[in-house]
Amino acid sequence: MKEKAYKSGFVTIIGSPNVGKSTLMNLMVGQKVSIVSERAQTTRNRIAGVVTREDYQIVFLDTPGVTGAKNRLGEYMLKVAYESLSEVECILFMLDATKGIRDMDETLIANLRQRAGETPVVAAINKTDSASFDGIETIRERLEKESFIKNVVPISAATGRNVDKLEEILKSYLVDGPQYYPEDMVTDQPMRLIAAEIIREKALRSLKQEIPHGIGVDIEKIELREDGIHDVMAVIYCERDSHKGIIIGGKGAMLKKIGSLARPEIETLFGTKVNLKLWVKVRPDWRNSANALRELGYNDD
Repeated sequence: MKEKAYKSGFVTIIGSPNVGKSTLMNLMVGQKVSIVSERAQTTRNRIAGVVTREDYQIVFLDTPGVTGAKNRLGEYMLKVAYESLSEVECILFMLDATKGIRDMDETLIANLRQRAGETPVVAAINKTDSASFDGIETIRERLEKESFIKNVVPISAATGRNVDKLEEILKSYLVDGPQYYPEDMVTDQPMRLIAAEIIREKALRSLKQEIPHGIGVDIEKIELREDGIHDVMAVIYCERDSHKGIIIGGKGAMLKKIGSLARPEIETLFGTKVNLKLWVKVRPDWRNSANALRELGYNDD
């Protein structure tokens, strides 16, 4: 009996900031592999999320939200997003149904029109659970005018609406190929980087609008004790002395909150108990420092 062909391929998820790219990828993968917050451009690096089924494997590339670069980190994020469009089987372009087609979306559409070439583009209109029917249809009609966009699917990454339909469409663009990653592997990110991102996510959520995006996290040391507990030492970098005080909080309350929120997820990641130690250091204008970006994992290689 002839063995059934196995399909595989890479799919880049791209869109403006805060349209739900990471939320969708986490849902499709089945667990968190990319951090999520309400803050724009939470994702800073290209994150791979692996979906493995019986007869196919999709490797999703979650990218930073595409917007104007204001510093060296922003330039790096923009470069990562656009470079992820090449050598993939499909591009998944996401939009926010509650926002309509914004200028930044039009700019991205124009860029995709030029860059997509022979690569098929599927558009997902997200957050349809919070948008009007007329608003969704207006976006759909605009997208259907673009010949390079092959499919338009209204979805909700929050509720799962039409996500199975979207996966079936993406599956149709896969090619005969190998299973790139083992069945139990959901991301290519090292544990050290995932742990740093978990801490950054909890900081962004806890600090809300008090601190701008000038936060970086570096895991300085991970050690496994003889009793099976991991000691994790991490530094939260900020750009101003005033920010340091806010991150630490009165009597260290905010820093303790960030640590208590991050610890359970890091323990799940490591599969052991974790002793998490956090420090806060000021590193002025680190987002414009090539050395600092490299040290924090934003490698411009």
